[in-house]
Amino acid sequence: MKILIAPDSFKGNMRASEVCSAIAEGILRADSKAEIYRLPLADGGEGTARALTEAAGGRFVKVPVTGPLGEAVEAEFGLIHGDRTAVLDMASASGIELVSRERLNPLKATSYGTGELIKAALDAGVQEIVLGIGGSATVDGGIGMLTALGFRITDESGAPVGQGGEALGRIAAVDVRGAESRLREVSVKVACDVTNPLLGPLGAAAVFGPQKGATPAMVEILDRGLGRLADALIRAGFASDVEQAGDGAAGGVGAAARICLGARMESGALLVMEHAGFFDKLRGADLVITGEGMTDGQTLGGKLCSVVARESRRRGVPVALLSGALGGDVAPLLETFDYAVSIACGQPGLDAMIRSSRRDLAFAAENLVRALRIGGRKKE
Repeated sequence: MKILIAPDSFKGNMRASEVCSAIAEGILRADSKAEIYRLPLADGGEGTARALTEAAGGRFVKVPVTGPLGEAVEAEFGLIHGDRTAVLDMASASGIELVSRERLNPLKATSYGTGELIKAALDAGVQEIVLGIGGSATVDGGIGMLTALGFRITDESGAPVGQGGEALGRIAAVDVRGAESRLREVSVKVACDVTNPLLGPLGAAAVFGPQKGATPAMVEILDRGLGRLADALIRAGFASDVEQAGDGAAGGVGAAARICLGARMESGALLVMEHAGFFDKLRGADLVITGEGMTDGQTLGGKLCSVVARESRRRGVPVALLSGALGGDVAPLLETFDYAVSIACGQPGLDAMIRSSRRDLAFAAENLVRALRIGGRKKE
C-alpha cells in the first residue's frame, strides 16, 4: 500500500513535519510493509516557508529583522530550486505569535520586518519570491513593508508618516522613486486564500482587526486610514481600485504587494502543493492522509486539508482526515473527505489534548490502516 501523508501543522502544537512523523509511526505499526511518502504542507500562513523548503529539499537563511512592535527578532526564509526561489513567511517577521495577547495593538504593529525579509531574499540573488502572508499581527496596509523596500509614504508636509496602523491616517502621498529596483527583476507570488477587499465591512480592518487586538473604535480608525492609503495609490496612478480579491489580506499587505510589488495572488494551498511536488507524489498512491489542529467550516471553505482532498479525489485517490478536533456541523466533512475523525481520546481539556496529541495521532493512523486491512481481507 502506497500512502501519501500530506498534512498542515497542528497550530501551536506540532509542525507539519512532526505530524508526518507521528502518522508514519502509526501506519508502520499496523503495516510494516507500507510504502510511505511524507509531505509536510501549509497554505500561506505560519510554517509555509518551512514546510515548502523541507519538502523541496532547500535550505534556510536566518535574518535579523524588526518585529511587529519594533523589537529585534530573528526571521528566516527558505531557498529552493537551486536557490532561484525564496520562500518567505510574513508570520516569521511580523506575526501575531511574536506578540503576547495583552500587547496586541494594530495601531502600533508594523510590517517593516517583512520588507526587510524581502530585501534579504533579493540580496540572495533569487529570481522568484513566494510570500505567505497569513498569521500577521498588523493592519498597516503594508506601509511598513513598503518603507523597508525604499518607498516613501508621506504626509501633507512631505514628511514620512511613521509606522503602524495609526500612521495610515496621516498619509497624503506614496513616492516610488527610491523603491528597491531589484523588485522589477523578480517574480513575486503571494500565497493567500483570503478573498477580502481592502476597505469596508468585509475589509482588512473590520474582519481581521479584532483578531489582532482592535477595539470597535480602532477598527473605524484603521478603515479610514486604509482609505487614505487607497486614495493616495489611486491618485498616483498605481491602482484603479482596492477591491481585488485578497487586497485586504494580512491587514492590507495583499493590496500593497499586488499594487506596489507587482505580485500575483495565488491560492496558498495550491501554490505550496505545486512547489512541494504534491502532484508528482500523488501518482500511484492508494491513500492520502491529511490533518490539522482544528477542523470546522473554515476548512471546507478552501483551507489546505480541503484542497488536498479535492485534488486527490479528482485523481481517484481516497483521502482521510485526522484532525486534532472537529467543530461545528461535522456532517459536511464526509462530502469532502472519505474518512474524517478527531484524534482526541477523551482528555479533560485542551492542555491535556495537546500533551498527548502525538500519541493520539499515531494511534489514529494505526487504527485507520488496521480498518483498511480488515476491509481488504473481507474482499479476498
